Amino acid sequence: MTKNYSVQLYSVRDAVADDLQGAVARLAEIGFENVEPYAFAERTDEYERAFAASGISAPSGHAAVIDSDEPDRIFEAAARLGIGTVIDPLIPAERWQSVDDIARTAARVNELAARAATFGLGFGYHNHAWEIATRIDGRPALHAFVDRLDAGVRLEIDTYWATIGGADAPELLRGLAERVGFIHVKDGPISDDVTTQLPAGQGAVDVAGVLAAAPQALRVVEFDSYSGDVFAGIAASLAWLAENDS
Repeated sequence: MTKNYSVQLYSVRDAVADDLQGAVARLAEIGFENVEPYAFAERTDEYERAFAASGISAPSGHAAVIDSDEPDRIFEAAARLGIGTVIDPLIPAERWQSVDDIARTAARVNELAARAATFGLGFGYHNHAWEIATRIDGRPALHAFVDRLDAGVRLEIDTYWATIGGADAPELLRGLAERVGFIHVKDGPISDDVTTQLPAGQGAVDVAGVLAAAPQALRVVEFDSYSGDVFAGIAASLAWLAENDS
């Protein structure tokens, strides 16, 4: 059951900052066999030790590659850690306002995907709300971006932020279909106040619809913020997924 789920380590960033290996071990104890690390090129040795100690794998990992002057360093670290797909977590909202800007980003992503492939890696992009809320020719800017991507580029759809941006998240996922390799599963009120986020199934996001719309995608639990014990919130999300992700 749990091998099909992952958790974004940014959710427990304070614990990771204090004791990376201990944070990973706690997630393994909750029941995760996969995690999605961030900033892994800066702490590769520590991540390697933590994964080995807890038997954890990393199918995906976040790194700011699009604007990096050293993408090979990031890809080398990912390959060392067994990360299958490197995902850039964001390009800021001001660079989604025109077709020209979007085309430049897409061209860079295609270039990086080809480079990642030489390391045996996939490459992808993770959305926030602005790629949906910004309109290009009457459609979400994300679609103008996807139209320009090579076939091998993967998407990680953050279903919470897609909902905040105004999308029907299940409909968005169905439209993107096999492009979507990963989804961020999170819940809460439909609000950009991340401190109000809740475990899966306890908020207003159509999490059940999201899961049904993307059966092929790895489910990655995430909290941008959480007002309680974030490890308890993560455990509650995993338990809900186990009961409701048919």
